[in-house]
Amino acid sequence: MVRGADWEALGDGVKDCAEALEGALAKEGGVTLPRGVYRLTRTVTIDLEKGGFAALSGDGTARLVMEGEGPALHFRGTHDGTASPATVKDRVWERERTPSVTGIEIVGGNEAADGIEATGTMQLTLDRVVVRGCRHAVHLTERNRNVLIANCHFYHNRGIGVFYDNVNLHQSNIVGCHISYNGGGGVVSRGGNVRNLHIGTCDIEGNHAEEGEATANVLIDCTGGSTGEVAITGCTIQHSRNAPDSANIRVLGRGFDEGVGKRIGVAETMEGHVTITGNVMSDVQVNLHLVGARGVTVAGNTLWQGMMQDVLVEDCRSVVMTGNSMDRNPRYVVNETKDTERNGVVFRNCEGCIFADNAVSGVRGQEAAVDFVGCRRTQVRGNTVLDSPGVLLRIKDCRRCLISDNLLDAGKEEAKGLEVLGGTDNQMGSNWVPPKDR
Repeated sequence: MVRGADWEALGDGVKDCAEALEGALAKEGGVTLPRGVYRLTRTVTIDLEKGGFAALSGDGTARLVMEGEGPALHFRGTHDGTASPATVKDRVWERERTPSVTGIEIVGGNEAADGIEATGTMQLTLDRVVVRGCRHAVHLTERNRNVLIANCHFYHNRGIGVFYDNVNLHQSNIVGCHISYNGGGGVVSRGGNVRNLHIGTCDIEGNHAEEGEATANVLIDCTGGSTGEVAITGCTIQHSRNAPDSANIRVLGRGFDEGVGKRIGVAETMEGHVTITGNVMSDVQVNLHLVGARGVTVAGNTLWQGMMQDVLVEDCRSVVMTGNSMDRNPRYVVNETKDTERNGVVFRNCEGCIFADNAVSGVRGQEAAVDFVGCRRTQVRGNTVLDSPGVLLRIKDCRRCLISDNLLDAGKEEAKGLEVLGGTDNQMGSNWVPPKDR
């Protein structure tokens, strides 16, 4: 059994500590590492069914260096139920619940090294954990329930900050974290079956490699799976505009759910029920990109420096966007971006949406500052669109839409306030446009 001075001797940055750490966690359950550098040449597997409860902690001065491939720490449990108490087996409560890592730094020493992986866990808790120089910082696989990640720094990893990898996971919270400069994305959910994903009061920035596949600071990709019931609130989400097709928040809602197919005969889904509120977003190609999503509320956010667009909504249904500010503020003319960011809003081939009480100004290089194309049964009302050349508000090939009470004023710019092209059965209300456009 490793204790006290033995750990201090092991933390010299030279000895391989994998076997000692794995054995100690299996025997003692709770291990506290003193200051030191603990070298790992292979994954420390924490088998919760065999070893029982496990918690690795430090005071912030202990560093694990993962020189092998795969995760430095891999928690493996046997929970195969849901979050409902009735589905949690006694063995999980008696031996496996709440595995945790607290106050530890993990550094990658191998191109294929990850930080922490969790499979089959119940109530995984990560607090004050630093992961840097790895591939993925946190990798959630197969099935987990009730994951809590708080006060962590996932910084400058080659892959993803927090990766929901085709996982079945309901009830997870990411709170108060700094997730930055991870080349494969900040928080990424791909496929799987994910519900109740909460991301709050985090700083999430620069999570795009300038070479590589397009990703996002927050990416919800439902392809081949099903992700919904997501809340993204109170975060600063920004950078990097030089990465191709970068986005701050991107939701790809076209999914697949066999259970839905059995119930209604169609397994292809439009995932959503996403709330995006109170965030500050800037300095990417597209600040907010929604494709094939349903039931998304976007309220009270501040967006600027969308190099291609601030908002792009395609083939979506029941998107409500209200009370957002999209402005070109002169104090942000930095890094040679003067007049290069285009900004603007596009809704394309959407139905049942509401775009209301938003402020949009300073759009450049777009056909229209606010553009609705091929939309149906949609309201565009109460918005203020200012100081943009071209067309301020365009309604093209839309049907059964209500357009009313918008203030459209280009100021000194040469512009047309409102343009309606094609479409049928639209109703125009009392919009304010410059006298020359009336």
